[in-house]
Formats: sequence, C-alpha cells, structure tokens
Amino acid sequence: MSDVRVIIQRDSEREEHVVTTGTTAAELFPGQRTVVAARVDGELRDLAYALRDGEVVEPVEITSEDGLDILRHSTAHVMAQAVQELFPEAKLGIGPPVKDGFYYDFDVEKPFTPEDLKAVEKKMQEIQKRGQRFSRRVVTDEAAREELADEPYKLELIGIKGSASSDDGADVEVGGGELTIYDNLDPKTGDLCWKDLCRGPHLPTTRFIPAFKLMRNAAAYWRGSEKNPMLQRIYGTAWPTKDQLKAHLEFLEEAAKRDHRKLGNELDLFSFPDEIGPGLAVFHPKGGVVRRAMEDYSRRRHEEEGYEFVYSPHATKGKLFEKSGHLDWYADGMYPPMQLDDGVDYYLKPMNCPMHNLIFDARGRSYRELPLRLFEFGTVYRYEKSGVVHGLTRSRGFTQDDAHIYCTREQMAEELDRTLTFVLNLLRDYGLTDFYLELSTKDPEKFVGSDEAWDEATETLRQVAEKQGLPLVPDPGGAAFYGPKISVQCKDAIGRTWQMSTVQLDFNLPERFDLEYTGPDGTKQRPVMIHRALFGSIERFFAVLLEHYAGAFPVWLAPVQAVGIPIGDTHIPYLQEFAAEARKKGLRVEVDASSDRMQKKIRNHQKAKVPFMVIVGDDDMNAGTVSFRHRDGSQENGIPRDEAIAKLVDLVERRVQV
Repeated sequence: MSDVRVIIQRDSEREEHVVTTGTTAAELFPGQRTVVAARVDGELRDLAYALRDGEVVEPVEITSEDGLDILRHSTAHVMAQAVQELFPEAKLGIGPPVKDGFYYDFDVEKPFTPEDLKAVEKKMQEIQKRGQRFSRRVVTDEAAREELADEPYKLELIGIKGSASSDDGADVEVGGGELTIYDNLDPKTGDLCWKDLCRGPHLPTTRFIPAFKLMRNAAAYWRGSEKNPMLQRIYGTAWPTKDQLKAHLEFLEEAAKRDHRKLGNELDLFSFPDEIGPGLAVFHPKGGVVRRAMEDYSRRRHEEEGYEFVYSPHATKGKLFEKSGHLDWYADGMYPPMQLDDGVDYYLKPMNCPMHNLIFDARGRSYRELPLRLFEFGTVYRYEKSGVVHGLTRSRGFTQDDAHIYCTREQMAEELDRTLTFVLNLLRDYGLTDFYLELSTKDPEKFVGSDEAWDEATETLRQVAEKQGLPLVPDPGGAAFYGPKISVQCKDAIGRTWQMSTVQLDFNLPERFDLEYTGPDGTKQRPVMIHRALFGSIERFFAVLLEHYAGAFPVWLAPVQAVGIPIGDTHIPYLQEFAAEARKKGLRVEVDASSDRMQKKIRNHQKAKVPFMVIVGDDDMNAGTVSFRHRDGSQENGIPRDEAIAKLVDLVERRVQV
C-alpha cells in the first residue's frame, strides 16, 4: 500500500491529507452524513470514488445546488425502480432532476392513475428503507446494448453518446465520455435489485433520501419532440429534511391559491376560449379595467420621462425580418408566413424593433433630436409549443410595453442609467420591491457584430447595473443575438422570482438598418440603440401582479374600488347618489341593489376581493355619513360622505394597498 496525497478544499481553505491507496472520498468525511458526493478536480464523483494522488476534493453537501440535484436524481431512480416492480412492462425514458424536484418518463399501455401514484410512492418508501447501494459500473457501448436490449429508449440514448443535450435531460444519462450503469444492490447480499443507464453521481444508498413525495403525472413527448412517441411522466419532489418538504408543499398550496388562471376565472378577469386557441387570451370587463389602469399609469409616467408614442402594424413582409436577422435567428419562434401579393411572404411580427427602426429612418435625423425615445404598446405573436403555453405568463399573442431609444455613444451610459432607474422606480410603483439584476452576455454560437462592440456594450451595462446597488448575477451566453442585456429579476409576495424588465444595448441593428444621424460637424454618424421592455408583456405582468396580490389588488388597480351595500332597500337611492359623486372623482364605485340578504352581499364582495364595502343604514342616511368595511373585516363607522370619497381618492393617488 502506497501513500496518496490529496487536498481537501472547503471554500477558500485547502488542507493536505496523506491517505493510503484505495481510500474513497467517503473516508475523507467520516460521520458527515450531510456530505453526499465529492467534487474531485472539478468533476462530481460518488463518495465510493477511489482517490488518486494529487487530486483536489471538495465535499458536496446535500443542501447545495449539486447536492439537491444528486438527491433528486437518486430519488428519480428509486421511483423508476418502484414503477418497474409494480408495472414490469414499463419501458424507461429519462429521469433528470429539475427545479425543486425530478421526473421520470415511462412508456406504458395506459396513463397512470392517482391510485397508481400512491402505490408507487409506497413502493418507493419500501426501497428507501432497504438502504440499497447505488453502485457505478463502466460499460462498453456493446455491453450496454446487450444489457439494455429490452429498453428501446435507452438504446437510442446509447446511440447519441457524446451529443446528448441538457434541453431534454438526455445528458444525465449519456453526457460523459464513457457509458456507465448504476446498479441498485441489496445492502446485505449484494444482489442486483435494479439498474439504469446513468452518468451519475448518486447518493451512497437509498437511506440517504430523507423526504420525498410524488406530485402528479402528465403526458410528455419522448425527448420533447412532437414527432416522437407520447410517454407518461411522473413528477416528484425530494428535500434534505421532512420539515423542508412540508414547507415546500405548503408553498405549493399557497402558490396554487394564487394561480392567475384560477383567479382569472374566479374574479371574472380573462379567459382562453377554445374557439380562439391556446395562449390567446380575451380580457373581460373587470380584467379590462385592471389592464387599462396599468397601461394608463405607465403612459403617464412615460410621457413625464420624455418618451414619444408610436404605433406599428401587426404583420409585415418577410424581407424586414431578413434585414433585422430575426429570420436567421428566431424563425422557430415565429408563426409560419402567409403568402400574399403574388407570393410575397408576410409574417405576424414577433418583435417591434424593426418597425421602430423604420420610423427612425423615415426622415433625416439630427444629433439635436437625440436621445429619441420611441414607445409602443405593441402586440406581437410568437409560436410557442402547446406544451409550454401557460396562461398569461407564456402565451402566443401578447402586448409589449416596448421602447427603443436612439442615442449617441457619448449619451449611451447616462441614458442606460436613466432608463434602468426609471424601470426600477416604475416597478416599485406597482408594489414590487425585492429586486436583483442579471447581466446576460454573448452566446459565442449565436451573435452578430464584432467582439469589440460586444465587449464595449457588456462593460457599459455592467457599470450601469452596479450603480443601482443591487445584487448583480452573471448569465453567461444568455444575451439575444444582437446585444447584451440587463434583466430585472423580482421576488413576489411568496418568494418566487420573476424576470421583469429587460434593458438591451445594441450596436448591431443600427448597422443592419444603416441608421444615421447628422452630427454637430455635419458628418453622418451611427446611433446606438437601447431596447427596453418594462413589463416584458402586459399580459405576463398582469399575471405576476395578480399572483403577487393573490387577486386583492391595491385600490388604484382594483376593478371595483368600493361597492355600496344597503342594509335595506330604502337605503339604495342614498348609496346611488354616493356612487355617482365618487364616479365624478374618477372612482370605480358600484351599488349592490340585488335582492340578496346583506350578509350574502358582504360574502360575495369579500370573495370578489373588493377593497371597500360602503355600508349604509338609517343612522348613516340621517347623518349624511357612510360606514367602511375593509377587506380584513374591520369597520369604520360614521364617515361623512365627502371625507369618505376624499379618502378613496387619496388611497388611489398614493397607490396604497389596504
């Protein structure tokens, strides 16, 4: 036995250890059950990995991002084993970890039922308690094909070794340079219980899985392609402790209550009629009120900030998107062309920027006009696959609050700073306050323009972002093809992160469109272009606010700001006079003159999340007052009518939540 020198690294601390040949990574961390794997010279390894001389070893805690992925991927294996024990005919697809959980795809004769999922979960608990060992084994392609001859989807994965994609999860099975199979072994006898093609790593044993739950099943195309067979996918979640699992399930329960699709139906705000098609919403009158209030306030603030409003058509000749580059880089996200005018291709627009460039170029421009800030509520159309369409947050037709700013190089940094400050302040006006910024940089496989221009644009955005004093997170390769961007990431009331506004710096489209302005010395110069969407899309922002407020909008956005509830029919005319006075002040006030009993009226409007109920009986009518009932059930009595209206107006103007 010879000595092996290894270095244990924890954060910035490095400690050299001398161990004997054959020492495993697990033996470096005795008794540390939270360590579930090791990163050895930058590569994730099982704890059973035998260490070599000179290697640097970092412990992987189960609570880390890598640790959670390993926990969840190991749990996916346990689920697949359970499925095949209960349904021996099931063929295995892919089972990667995903955000907060995992899934596994199966080819079975009929979809899984809720009772099937209960049986699978029970079987998983049995496997977990057995403490089966996850054991890695390197195999040749030929041996893998022989062992997995009854698994057609695994055979396909073997055939794409070396080119597997993370997009469909295939890289969790055949992403490395060699093929490996993981055996689940009986801890006492060492007998094989189950096996799966997998890159790994995995937990040491199934007993290292502390807490899990199966969530739901759904249909899914093999490897995400509609050309492939439809499989059955089971989703689950796994966590380092039972308390964390419980907290996650409570979070999901709260998120389900706030689901904008559910609230949109309950509050009569919008719908997605089958006759129109998936991802294409219609807004009902109450939803229209909220949307108009959002847009009107945004328009007012843009006017104050010096933006000019433009309008552009919904369709255009394909040549425009050839010129902009969208047909080279974005064709998959566009609707197919319509052939008109003797065979000319017309497209529904996925973006507004090419048309704004034409507005800039419609006449000669002087440096005295810059910065020129063009703004449009422009409806665009993007062909999203039906499987990813999700209510208002991922739709096929939506309206962007889109602005394009044309400025000189000298104005660029100041204009970006002003734009980002404006964006953040306007989001705060809508009640969002918890932000961080993300800097998306060049995708080396998908960009236009010179490296020098990209470097300058990226560094300028970095400096602008840092001035805001917010956390700045890198997003390597996440930029659009024409330039880097800053994304405003925002946390909502229950801690979910949403991408909100984007600010993109573009040296390339002005070049492609040959945009020019006349400089102070009379020469023609190229403007810099800033792309800026504040909401992203109005529909998506509507959904985010709806979920953030759980449907209980602040007074200024509420479809109905106050509803009059008479104690008796004799009080209806008095309330109608009050409502008429309030409407003259721009308030949205209604009177419930239905035949329902007063308590039922209160319950109905409480469910509708109306901010204020204005209740009137004999005493109020005789005194010229009203009583306010708040959303939380508390009440203010005897408020003079003028004061009551003034209070509502004040709450609207200050955009206060009640």
